[in-house]
This record gives sequence, C-alpha cells and structure tokens, in this order.
Amino acid sequence: MPRVALFITCVNDALFPETPKAVVRILERLGYDVDFPAAQTCCGQMHANSGYKKDATKLARSFEAVFGDYDHVVTPSGSCAAMTRDQYPHLTGSSIGQRVHELSEFLLDVAGVEDVGARFPHTVTYHPTCHGTRALGLGDKPMRLLRAVRDIELVDLPAADQCCGFGGTFALKNSEVSTAMLADKCRHAADTGAEYLAAADNSCLTHIGGGISRSGGPRPIHYAEILASTA
Repeated sequence: MPRVALFITCVNDALFPETPKAVVRILERLGYDVDFPAAQTCCGQMHANSGYKKDATKLARSFEAVFGDYDHVVTPSGSCAAMTRDQYPHLTGSSIGQRVHELSEFLLDVAGVEDVGARFPHTVTYHPTCHGTRALGLGDKPMRLLRAVRDIELVDLPAADQCCGFGGTFALKNSEVSTAMLADKCRHAADTGAEYLAAADNSCLTHIGGGISRSGGPRPIHYAEILASTA
C-alpha cells in the first residue's frame, strides 16, 4: 500500500477537527493506513496571497520537509491543495503539489472509488468552492461521490458557480462587496429548502455559516463528514 498522510490545514485544526477525522474514517474504511505528521503547520497560502513571499517560502519548505517522503498527501481543502500545486513551484521549485490531493481527487483518481459506503438520509445542496473549481479543476468529483451516498437527496443550488465572497483576506479588505456576495449565496441556499449545505472547504463554509446564522438556511457541513457517515 502507498504511504498516505493527512494534511489537516489550519482552519480545520483550529475550528473543525471533525472534518479531518472524517477523512481518516473514510480512508481507513477503504483499507488505507493514514499517518498524521505532528510537525505539519500552515501551507503558507495566506502569506503568499498577502505578498509575504519570504514567510510563504519558509512555510512551503517546512511542508516539503514534513510530507516529502509520502506517496500521497490527502487534505479536506481545495484551497490548500491548490496552494501546494500552483504556488510552491514558484516559491521553492518543488513539485510536491502533484502528490497533494483534495479528498475527491484522491478517492476518484487514486483510489478509484466512487461509492465509499456512506449513508446520509437528508436533503443536501452543494456549493462548489472557487479554488476547487477554478484552481484544481475538480469539476463534478465531489458531486459524484455525494450521488453515491445512500438515502441522500441532492438539490441544485441556484447560481452555484458564484463565489460566496470569502476569498481569504478578500472578505477583510473588501468587506462591503464580500457581504453582498454572501447575502446572495445565503439567499440561494435558503431557497433550496435543503437541510444541509455541503462544500469542500470549511473556510468558505465558515463565511456562509455566519450569514446563514443571521438569515436562516441549511446547516453548513463539509462533504467529507457526509461521506464518513453510515447512520
């Protein structure tokens, strides 16, 4: 079996530990042994996007040192996977990003599995996050996995391809525009009547969840937690 490591990401480590735990349950269910290198830290995305190239390079080299010996690195974050694949070659000349996979990429492209044995008897709508869609080109991979979940009812999200307005520091630097984009996303989510709004990045779900907590709508959930469910 290939050596597989989990990259938990900062947001999940600090706020959503159940998501990476769900990733481990899914992979172990499929027969993989998953390592969690304790020395891992931030991938440097926030620093790179804010112009702190020196700090981003230092974090990229740390990532390479921690994960360099693994065949595959799996992460429940499209944005962090995109960071290693798109920006590391420019920062350090490293190609390690080719071994870093957002969860759906690993399941479909590496493991060759579409049905992970999940059951989730709820209505769910899906928001395709920007980095996953535009930087990684995930396409319908997360949806293919969700369609294979038993007893799930998937409902389309209107204007699904529109950004939720988070964009990391964009939400801070352009708060009025971000708030307007968030209002549109929350309105569309509420219009679905779904119980849950799923996505591939908890950073975006945090932003959307903040809006939903004020305006009402489906409960945000990382799609890995749906795939891990067997209830």
